[in-house]
Amino acid sequence: MTATVAANSGAGTLYVVATPIGNLEDISARALRVLGEVALIAAEDTRHSARLMSHFGIATPLAACHEHNERDEGGRFLERLQTGDDIALISDAGTPLISDPGYHLVRQARAAGIRVVPVPGACALIAALSAAGLPSDRFIFEGFLPAKAAGRRARLELLKEEPRTLIFYEAPHRILECVDDLEAIFGADRPAVLCRELTKTFETLKGLPLGQLRAWVAGDSNQQRGECVLLVAGWQAPEGDQAVSAEVVRVLDLLLGELPLKRAAALAAEITGVRKNLLYQLALERKT
Repeated sequence: MTATVAANSGAGTLYVVATPIGNLEDISARALRVLGEVALIAAEDTRHSARLMSHFGIATPLAACHEHNERDEGGRFLERLQTGDDIALISDAGTPLISDPGYHLVRQARAAGIRVVPVPGACALIAALSAAGLPSDRFIFEGFLPAKAAGRRARLELLKEEPRTLIFYEAPHRILECVDDLEAIFGADRPAVLCRELTKTFETLKGLPLGQLRAWVAGDSNQQRGECVLLVAGWQAPEGDQAVSAEVVRVLDLLLGELPLKRAAALAAEITGVRKNLLYQLALERKT
């Protein structure tokens, strides 16, 4: 949306409410109050959320809002909001919209001038990052990688020179395949941390270079169970004569195939911004 829509003063409020990712003590007092006061709770799985509501003695009605009906059924929630009812949006665990449904409803509500209020709380990726011991000043959340190996590897190829800490969610039955591919593309020495079953009884945080982490996961079937967050240290540019990325080498090789060595190095420097002398030395090495 490029324009700000004026708030609908007679409408209700859509609360985006975070719920625990495991330990029920992580729910906030504010979340409990909001869930008890709204007219309706839009839940990813009403059966799952009914147990949570029962635990806290909350009797607010539940209605399904999941990935299969969110686009089509969003209108009924908007109608309730526009008539003045407050609604809370929750997912099965953690913060809605973070690899969970809710984006379309929030977008529709904002477009209709409905007030949208976050009620923050548990989020697996933030919990994992806070305890992983990897750089946290800049990071990138990639959610779930493609389930099929070819798509997963293609996506990882695009990320292998990403300098920020990388955070992935992964299904337990694919965690070993995922770490295999990470090792193959990022290298066995890249630091990584597997955070599994966060806040739950069998919570595990294991930090190892990817090669060792793969062996550790392969050697213990228990590490292939439960909810997984995988963090990988960002790429660090090599120093000195090694400070040339794979993409720069590719450009240089293409030019060497068409131009004299000196001209190829000079043009590659103009294209990539890498020092001409460094590329000239690299070109000499690749021609010998």
